Order: sequence, then structure tokens, then C-alpha cells
Amino acid sequence: MSDINIFGHQALFEHVYKSAPIGIALVTIEGSWISVNPAACKMFGYTDEELMAQPATDYIYSECINNKDKLLRSLDEASSTIAVEKQLVHKDGNVIWASIHVSLVRDDQDQTPLFFISQIVDITDSKVAEQKLQESIERYTSLKKYNHDAIISFNLEGRIINGNQMAEQLTGFKIPELIGTKISNLIGERNLARVLSSAADYVAAEKGINCIHHKDGHQVEVLATLAPIVIHGKNVGFYIIAKDMTEQKRLIIEKEAAEKTNKAKSEFLAMMSHEIRTPMNGVIGMTDLILETELDEEQREYVQIIKKSGTTLLNIINDILDFSKIESGRTELVEETFSLRTAMSETLNMILPKALDKNIEVTTSVASDVPNQVYGDVTKLRQVLMNLLSNAIKFTPNGSVSISVQCVRDQANSKLIQFSVTDTGIGVPSEKIAQLFEPFYQVDHYMTRQVEGTGLGLAICKKLVQLMGGDIWYERNPNQQGSAFTFTVDFSFNANAGNMPEAGTVHENHTDGSDLKILIAEDNEVNQLVLKKMIEKLGYNSTTVLNGLEAVEAFKRYPYDMVFMDIQMPFMDGMEAVQLIKESAPPDHQPYIVAVTAHAIKGDREKYLGMGMDEYVSKPVSLNVISAIIDRFLAERNIAQA
Repeated sequence: MSDINIFGHQALFEHVYKSAPIGIALVTIEGSWISVNPAACKMFGYTDEELMAQPATDYIYSECINNKDKLLRSLDEASSTIAVEKQLVHKDGNVIWASIHVSLVRDDQDQTPLFFISQIVDITDSKVAEQKLQESIERYTSLKKYNHDAIISFNLEGRIINGNQMAEQLTGFKIPELIGTKISNLIGERNLARVLSSAADYVAAEKGINCIHHKDGHQVEVLATLAPIVIHGKNVGFYIIAKDMTEQKRLIIEKEAAEKTNKAKSEFLAMMSHEIRTPMNGVIGMTDLILETELDEEQREYVQIIKKSGTTLLNIINDILDFSKIESGRTELVEETFSLRTAMSETLNMILPKALDKNIEVTTSVASDVPNQVYGDVTKLRQVLMNLLSNAIKFTPNGSVSISVQCVRDQANSKLIQFSVTDTGIGVPSEKIAQLFEPFYQVDHYMTRQVEGTGLGLAICKKLVQLMGGDIWYERNPNQQGSAFTFTVDFSFNANAGNMPEAGTVHENHTDGSDLKILIAEDNEVNQLVLKKMIEKLGYNSTTVLNGLEAVEAFKRYPYDMVFMDIQMPFMDGMEAVQLIKESAPPDHQPYIVAVTAHAIKGDREKYLGMGMDEYVSKPVSLNVISAIIDRFLAERNIAQA
């Protein structure tokens, strides 16, 4: 080490060197240590020997000046001192930010470089604070720049300080155009006065700012929020955050218009259901009655054609109304616990006559792991099964139709049940499969097809299956010619309910009901006659009235056992009449009230039963349905009296 006494003013220099609060290091031109003061050792946690054992150049050369020659040239050309900020490591491993000022000492005579002096200041605290401040600035800048709302700042004089890019879009002005101008140009003088008031109520002021004046003269509807700018505890201005509500208002208007359209559509469907089914009730009901009379073979054939045509028309109407209701979102699940095997049996019984007419064999197969009792919508399940089975029989000239049921997923309280309806019919061409489940699509051209229909059946099935948490698809018959339609339903089930007794069949028995007192409330004379004649065919007498008001008065005069109540009638509708009749009847003699209505969209049954009706039948009514309802009432009455 060189002798430090070569410097003049030795005592003064030595005192400053040892007592200075900043680190001082002396390094030779070659990059070797000369000396380091106590402040530098303390700064890095080393003794002077430990510190001087490290490379001296770490405390002189910066990242950009990484060798002696460059450092010397920089000190010659730019300045006598170079200042850099550098990260150094403390003995304990922590990083220290240091501000290093490097200067070059030269010979007084010939200016020959002698050594470097490095002054080191610990700036860790200020550097951390600077970094945090920079992070805050960047977060604020990002928030302002990428916010989807317009943000404009203004001072207590009401002059704009700054704004973000969305403010330019909202106002039509560039930010340089806005800075320094009055915010009242955008929000109005009255609103600005409210904001700057000493007793400012920001909530009230926000509500007053509901539009921003655009550069081109129009007003933009906004949802505004105010936030004070507080610096050192003092309010120096405000932020106004404005959300453009133009698109939201448009969406709200469109939503309201769609809701009104859906409501009008639903009301139209209900009206059409009533207006179409009322005359259809007369057509089909009267053909039923005519078929019960003495007819020759030719007459019977004509009447059966009328009935078949009427039934076909009714099925088309049902499909259109069902699909329209599903599309409007008015279809909901009506879930209950029911027997899966019983539901299948009842559905098969309904289509067996058609299968027998065509000499088609119908078989069923239910896997043993399929639960008997499940929780779901039995009506919608029957509707899907009925449609697929009817199609299978319709498009199978000869051969067989089979239905198989199996469990494909078993979880704690639910099972995914798969139903497959397979036939040996004509099948579906490959190019037609993709469109099978589209509304109004028919495989056969409308000019050449041999079966009637709307082309809505499979579309309705798909909607209903999806509503029940499943899916539906088409496959070719794996064994021979024909089709296989498969769908799944996600059922809940009760593991302890597997052996619950199934509902018994109600058998026709009119012998104990000859004294049955029946009231018919129906404003349409044809429908009134149809229903009265059907009841007479079953061996009972009935009284008819033309509206709900007359029905209430008739019940007051005579306690009828059953009331067949039309829903839409003049003077007083059926629902109001039912309520008054039930209120006037003694608790031990409540009448059995049957809703007879043309409101036959899916779900109406549950609605009317929930409103106090005991049973429900949709127009056009049939003799078998009326018979079953009367038998059910008599059976329930006999049980109650036993």
C-alpha cells in the first residue's frame, strides 16, 4: 500500500478521510486498492481488510464504463467526475443502492493520472421510495389509460388538468385541446357550481351530471362518479369518471322491446289456442258422438275420415303452440317423483294400437340398474318418448320397433338414463341427418311426402331433452336397415324408493254414479252440446249454464258434485267463478271442479291445478277422457266415504 503522507495538508485530509459520513475509496490507475475509509467499511459491513479483498473496480467502474481506458477517456472528454448509481452487496447478502462519484487525481506538473477517488453514498432508502413512487405512477397511468370509462381531472378553479384516451372518444376533443379549458364546457355551469360548493354533496352532484357535451354539439348520456383529488390532506381538485351509457341504453330499450314482443307473442298464442281449439272441440266432439249412433258402413267411413283429419289438424296446432312456447322461454320443468317403468308402459299403451294396425312388433328392454322411482318431469319425458315412438311406427312399413333403457352414469343422488328408440324402417339419408333436429325441417319434400306433420316434432324433443339436462342424437340401426334415436335425461332418485307401489289403474264403473249431479259452464253452444251429449252417453244427467256468473248462482241453488268449468266466459271467467263456488260450499261438500279450456299449451295443466281446479282437460275433449275423469272422481269419493 502507498504511503498516505505524500499528500499536502496531511492532518486536515486525514481527519476528513476518517470522519466523513460517506464512503471514500482510493484506487490505483491499474485498479488496485490504495485505501478505504471507515464509512465505506461500515456501509458494506466489512472490515477494511475484508473490503479490500474484493475487486476494487466494483467501486469505480460502472456497467457502461467497464474498463480503465474508457473511464480515462470519459474523465478527459466529458467531466472531471463521473456519477453512477449502482447495486452493491452488503456482507449480510442484502442489496445496497449506492451513488458513486468517481474522480481522477492527476500530477500537478504533467497531468499524469495518479489514482481514482470514489465517493460512495448509500441511497437505498431513497431508491426504494423512488421505485414505489414510480410503481404508483405507472399503476395510475395504466388505470387511467386502459380504463373503459372517461377520466377527466380538474382543479378548484374548474379548469381541466388532464384526461385519458376514453375522454377523447367521449368528448370529441383531444387532450391538449381540453387542458386548461373549463370543465363546465362539458358538464355545465350549474353542475360545476354544485361540485365546487363548500358543502358539496358528491352523491347529489353525481346524479346531476347525466350527460357530457360533445364537440360536435350533441349530448352523450353518461353515468358519472366524482372523486376528490387530495394531496397532503388538502383537496386540490376532482376526478370525474364518466361511463358512456349510449350502448347500455340501446340494449335496455332492445331488451324491453323483446320482452314486450315475447309477452305479445304469449298472449297471441293463448288467444290462438282458444280460438282454434273451441271450434275443433265441436268438430271432433260431434264426430265422437256420431260414431256412437247407428251408421251404415259408408257413413261411418266418412265420419272417421272427418275425425282423423280433425285430429291431424289438432296435432299440428299442438306442435306449433308447443314450439312457440319453448322458443319464448315459457317452458319450465314440473318435477315430481314417479315410476319410470310405469311412465314407459303408459306411453307404449298409447301407441300400441297404431303399431298393431301396421302389424309392427314393439319390444322393450330396461336394464336392471335403472331405478324404478326417479325425480323429474314425467310429462315431458312422455312427450319425447311418444314423439320418437310415433315417428318410428310412422316410418316403418313393416318390421319392428324397440325401446331400450340403460344407466350410463351413476352418481350419488342422480343417474344419467339413456333411452334408445330403434326401428327397421326407411331410415334417413346421410345428407339429411345434420338437419333432423332443425325446426320445420322434413326429410321428405312437401310435395312428395306420404305423412303429415309440421316438422317440429324432433326440434321440440331436442329442446325438451336439453331442458331435462340431457342430449339427443341420431344413429343408424346398428343391426339392419332403419333408424335409432337416442336421448339422455339426468334424473334424481331416491335409493330407498325402489319398491314403492305403483299407482293403480282406474277402471270404468258407472254403476254407483247414477245420482251424480253435474254442472256444465260453457259459453259456446256447440261445445256445450258436445259435452252434455258425452255425459249423457256415459249415463249421467247434467245442467248447463252460459257463464261463470250463472254457474255461481246455479251452485247456490243446488249443490252439484262435479262442475265442468270453461275458463274464458263473458260476465265472469271460470277462475273467478271457481273461487266463489269453493268459498260458498261447505268444507265437507266441496265440488270436484274440472277446467275445460282451450288453453292447452304445455304447463297450463299445472297452472290451473295450482289455482284450485281438481282436474284439467283441454279442448277438443273426447268421450274417453270425460269417462276417465268421472270414474276417477267416483273412485276418490268412494274411498273418502269408506
